[in-house]
Amino acid sequence: EYSSLGGNVSENAGGMRAAKYGITKDYVMALRAVLPSGEIIRAGKRTIKDVAGYNLAGILIASEGSLAVLSELTLKLIPLPKFKKTAFAIFPSVKSAMNAVYKSLASGVSPVSMEFLDNLSIRAVESKFNKGLPIEAGAILIADVDGNVKEAIDEDLRNLEYYFLEAGASEFKIAKDEQETADIWFARRNCSQSIAMYGTLKLNEDITVPRSKLPTLLEGIDEISKKYGFKIPCFGHTGDGNVHTNVMVPDKNDKEQVKKGYEAVEEIFKLTVKLGGTLSGEHGIGLSKAPFMNLAFSEAEMNLMRNIKKAFDPNNILNPFKMGL
Repeated sequence: EYSSLGGNVSENAGGMRAAKYGITKDYVMALRAVLPSGEIIRAGKRTIKDVAGYNLAGILIASEGSLAVLSELTLKLIPLPKFKKTAFAIFPSVKSAMNAVYKSLASGVSPVSMEFLDNLSIRAVESKFNKGLPIEAGAILIADVDGNVKEAIDEDLRNLEYYFLEAGASEFKIAKDEQETADIWFARRNCSQSIAMYGTLKLNEDITVPRSKLPTLLEGIDEISKKYGFKIPCFGHTGDGNVHTNVMVPDKNDKEQVKKGYEAVEEIFKLTVKLGGTLSGEHGIGLSKAPFMNLAFSEAEMNLMRNIKKAFDPNNILNPFKMGL
C-alpha cells in the first residue's frame, strides 16, 4: 500500500483530522500539470489572494486523473500543535451519539477529529481482537482536541463532556497517556477489517451529509438494513459528516443477494442526496459510483462536466468513463 501526493490531490482526499484541518484542497496553492496534448500548464499562485481568471487548479483537484497528469504541487504547510488529548464516550444509541456530535460542534467546540462506531462495528472489533469494548453500547465516539494552549484544550474537553452527557452518554473518559490513547483509537483503526465477519461481500461507501442530518441519515440506514435483511455496520468521520456505510452481503456467489445489496446501496445514496449530502466525501466516484451520478446531478450539470472533460481531453485517453463522463 502507498499514498502519493498526486493521488491525494486527484481525489481531494480527506481523513480523520478533516473536522478541524480540512481536506487536501485546502492546502493546494498551485500546481503544474501535463495535458493529454502534451502541453504544460500552471494553475494557482503562491499567494494568499488570487482572483485572476478561472480557478483551473480547483477544476483539476478531485478530477480523478481524468483531465491532466499532475507533475508538480505547491502546498501550504502549518505548524504542529504543541498539545493533544483524546476523549472517549459510550452512548446507548446511534441517535444519541449523532445528537452529541451536532450539538457539541454547534456550541463552538473544534475537535481535530470526532469518530464513531455503531454497535455492529463495536461487536466486530471486539470479536476479532478482544479489547474489552462495550458490546452493549449503541455507539461510541472518539474525539481528539489539540492546540498550543493547554487551558483551551481543557475547556474544549469540558464542553465535549457536557454536551456528550447531555445527549445521553453513559460514560465520558479522557485518555491519561499515549498508551491509553492508542488503545482507544485501536478500535476505530481496525474497524474496516473486522466487519468482514458479517458477510463475504462488502459494499462500502463514504457518503457525507450536513452534520445536523446525521441522526436522520443513520436512522434511515437502519431502516434500509431491516428492509433488505443485510447487516450495515457504520463508522466514520462524524466530525465532518462523513459516514462509511458497509452493506454486508452474506454470500457473494448468490446473484440475488448481490443484486439486493446494490439496491440497498442505491437507497442509501438516494437518502443521502435527499438530506443534502454527497455520494462521496473522500474516496471519489471512479467507476463503481458512476451509475449513480444521475441521483446527485442534473442533466445540465452532467453535460457541463462532460464538456469540461472534452476541453481538457478531447480524445478521452485519461481515465475514460470515470465519474460517468
